[in-house]
Amino acid sequence: MTDEKQQETLEPSSKKLLVVDDENRIRRLLKMYLEKADYEIDEAENGKKALQLALENDYDLILLDLMMPEMDGIEVAEELRKEKETPIMMLTAKGEELNRIQGFEVGADDYIVKPFSPREIVLRVSAILKRSQASGGSVSQSANVSDTLTLPHLEIDNDSRRVTADGKPVNLTPKEYDLLHYLMSSPDQIFGREQLLREVWKYEFFGDLRTVDTHVKRLREKLKKESQTASKMIETVWGLGYKLNSYPNEEEE
Repeated sequence: MTDEKQQETLEPSSKKLLVVDDENRIRRLLKMYLEKADYEIDEAENGKKALQLALENDYDLILLDLMMPEMDGIEVAEELRKEKETPIMMLTAKGEELNRIQGFEVGADDYIVKPFSPREIVLRVSAILKRSQASGGSVSQSANVSDTLTLPHLEIDNDSRRVTADGKPVNLTPKEYDLLHYLMSSPDQIFGREQLLREVWKYEFFGDLRTVDTHVKRLREKLKKESQTASKMIETVWGLGYKLNSYPNEEEE
């Protein structure tokens, strides 16, 4: 696909993004490509300034470096999540699984390892924003399904984006919610990792399959805190992917 055709697939936008990185050259590079895609860009060179800007402004997305002075990206995301659900894309030079999990634990919506392709960043930004817009910020409009999805031990109120396991509320990040909602919309159906990346993350030609695995792991852990049975509803189908069982095996309860 040519650069011109790639650009055509990106809808014109007046959306406002915050680019956070302690390396000036990276900020300049991202700013150049994102402004070319018609995004308005603010910059921050450290975590402390980033958090201040993020709390004072309503950004549509934050591109957040992991390793920074003042406050690192994990600390910024943790503090931000106490106040806002702004989508976050983590940028880091570290590709280890631990760093990836840390990012998702604090509510990151995406994770990309340096060195990266600026064009891929633009495409991923577009995918996250389209998903966020489809969800209406706080109300999901996906799939045109009933406002409430109910199974034994697990319920989703789609109007309020509220999830309960055995009647107890479960606090999920936006992407964890989207994943659970997608699985629960078609119970007992097996979904491959590639399909989940395509449908939940909106990645057609790129995306790390471990993103799906990490989110499933975190989703199970959060459900388990309120209901072990609910956590067992998400089943790994080896060699194929994942499915959400309508009636989980409760023998181990």
